[in-house]
Amino acid sequence: MKKWDTACLDWEDRIVKRESLIKVPPLFKSEAEEALEVFNELCVVDVVGSPKIGEIARPWIFDLVNAVFGSYNPEAGRRLIQEFFLLISKKNSKSTTAAQIMLTALIRNWRESGEFLILAPTIEIANNSFVPARDAISADEDLAKLLHVQDHTRTITHRLTGATLKVVAADNETVSGKKAIGVLIDELWLFGKKHNAENMLREATGGLASRPEGFVIYLTTQSDEPPAGVYRQKLMYARGVRDGRIEDKKFLPILYEFPKKMIDADDHLKPENFYITNPNLGASVDEEFLERQLKIALNDGAESLAGFMAKHLNVEIGISLRSNRWAGAEFWQQCGIKKLTLDDLIERSEVIDVGIDGGGLDDLLGLCVLGREKNTQRWLSWHHAWAHPSVLERRKSEAPRFKDFEKDGDLTIVPMIGLDVHEASDIVERIYLAELLDKIGVDPIGIGAILDELEDRKIPEEKIIGVSQGWRLGGAIKTTERRLAQGTISHAGQNLMDWCVGNARVESRANSMLITKQASGTAKIDPLMAMFNAVTLMALNPDAMTEKYQMFALT
Repeated sequence: MKKWDTACLDWEDRIVKRESLIKVPPLFKSEAEEALEVFNELCVVDVVGSPKIGEIARPWIFDLVNAVFGSYNPEAGRRLIQEFFLLISKKNSKSTTAAQIMLTALIRNWRESGEFLILAPTIEIANNSFVPARDAISADEDLAKLLHVQDHTRTITHRLTGATLKVVAADNETVSGKKAIGVLIDELWLFGKKHNAENMLREATGGLASRPEGFVIYLTTQSDEPPAGVYRQKLMYARGVRDGRIEDKKFLPILYEFPKKMIDADDHLKPENFYITNPNLGASVDEEFLERQLKIALNDGAESLAGFMAKHLNVEIGISLRSNRWAGAEFWQQCGIKKLTLDDLIERSEVIDVGIDGGGLDDLLGLCVLGREKNTQRWLSWHHAWAHPSVLERRKSEAPRFKDFEKDGDLTIVPMIGLDVHEASDIVERIYLAELLDKIGVDPIGIGAILDELEDRKIPEEKIIGVSQGWRLGGAIKTTERRLAQGTISHAGQNLMDWCVGNARVESRANSMLITKQASGTAKIDPLMAMFNAVTLMALNPDAMTEKYQMFALT
C-alpha cells in the first residue's frame, strides 16, 4: 500500500525559498513521465516562436502535471489523488496550462467515448482555455490528424477513442447529466458569486462516482471581494488540508499566497517579494508592469490598492479598504472574540441594550445585543440578521454570501415576513426575563411591527426608544470607532459583521459625518446600523440591573 500526505505544513518557508508546494512525489512515476512527454510537446502559439511548453514552462507547472497524472494507478484504473486546487495570481499562464493539461488527459485517455470538461464562468474565460488548446493542435501536424476541432461548439474529439474535450460557459443545462472523467473549473472565485454554483459544480463533477480514474482541478485567482459561496468553501478546505487541520489524501492544495507575517509587515508590497504569488514572474508576468501598477494603485487610493493586491498578489480581501470607508473598519477585526456567544454575553453583562434596524422585503432585519461587562466595563456585542427569500432572488450575486452566513448561524432565512420580528423579539424577551434589559433602540420609521410584537410579550413600551437616524447618529458612530481603536468594545468575530463593516461608506455633510444605506449603495449594513442604535443607548451609561439573589433555608 502506498503512503502519501497532501499537507504542506512548512509551506511558508518553502514559498519564500521558491521551493515546490507539492511535497508528495508522483505515486506512479511511469505514468507521470509518459504524461509529461505528451505535455512537453504541445506548442504555445501565443509566445514568440511558438515554442513547445516543455521548453518554456517553469518548474511549478511540471510539478502540477506530475501530481495530476502521477497519481493514477494504471493497474487498478484508479486515481489516488482526485481533486487539485490551484490558487495563483493573475497572468501566470493559468488558462494556457489548464488547456494543455486537459489536452494531455484527452490524448492519454483509454476510455471509449470518454468526456472531459473545462467549465468556465463566462464565454470569454471559456475561450481563454479553448483557444490555446485549439492552436496547439493546429500547430502540430500529427495532433491535427488525431484530434478534430469544432470551433463553434468549442469541442475537441479524439478520432480513435471518440472521447471529447469540451469547453463550456457555465449554467445548469450545459453540465446536467455529464459523466466527465476529468473536469477543470476555471476562475472558481467567479463561481462564488453565482447563486446556483454549488448545484452546478455537483452536476459537473458527478461523473467521478462511476469514473474512478477521474479528477477535478480547481483553478482560481483571489476574489476581488471577500470570498463567498463555493469559492469560500473550497478555499477554506484547501487551507485546512494544506495546514494539516483536515486529512484528505485525495485533495491536493497548491496555494500561492503570502505568509501572514509578511502581510502584517507590509512585505508583500515590496517588489522583490512579488515572486511569492507569481511563480511565472519574468516569463508570462512582467516585473516592471507589476511595479508600475503598484505605484498607480498607491496613488489612486485604498480601493485600487485592494484590487491590485487581490489580483496580482493573491491577498484576500477581508474588510474592504476604500477611500470612503468607515474609520472603525481599520480596527474591527482586531476586536473580535470568535467564541463569544449570546449566552456568554448575557452571562458576562451587568446591563444590555438592544438595537434593531431594517426588515423590508429588500433588506435584512439586523439585531445587535450590546452588553456592558461586569467588572471590566468593556462593551460586548453580538449580532444576528434575518432575510426573506425574496432578497436571494433580488440580489442573486449576494445569495451565496447569505447562504454562507446562514451556515455560520448568523443569518436566518425566514419563509415569511413577520417571522423575523418574532424571532428577534424572542431574543429581546429572553434578555428582559433575565432582568438585564435597559432599552431597545430602533429606527423610528417602521417601528410598528416591533412595537406590536414586544407589547404582546408584556415588555414595557417605555423601554422601546426611537433612535434618530442620519446625521444624528454621528455621535454613536464616533463613539463606536473610538472604542474599537481603544479596544474597549469587543464583538463576536462574525463573518456577517466583517462584511457589513466592509460595506459601510462614509458621507460628509456640512460639519457632520454619517453612514447611511444610501451612501453604502446596494450593500447591506442593517446589522451595523442596529449596532449604532444600541451604542446610542449604551453611551447614556445606564445603571447596572439589580443582581438576582436566591434565598435558601438551612435545616
